[in-house]
Amino acid sequence: MSEPQTNTSQEVSLSFREAMDELEGILERIEGEEIDIDRLAEELRRAAQLLDLCRGKIRKAEVEVTQIVQSLEDPETV
Repeated sequence: MSEPQTNTSQEVSLSFREAMDELEGILERIEGEEIDIDRLAEELRRAAQLLDLCRGKIRKAEVEVTQIVQSLEDPETV
């Protein structure tokens, strides 16, 4: 039984676009029935990791945008 994969520094350094591109490739393989059934679980596991990575990047961007907007609305709090 394989050990659970953790986020590697390479994975963390993936850009949002790179992660989305990889997710799209996985989806295309699954939808196109190009994927071997033996690799399906592996591909789905990778897709889940990429989704978590993208969600984290979105949350981080939301926080940064909120902070920027707040500083623009109330420059005295900067």
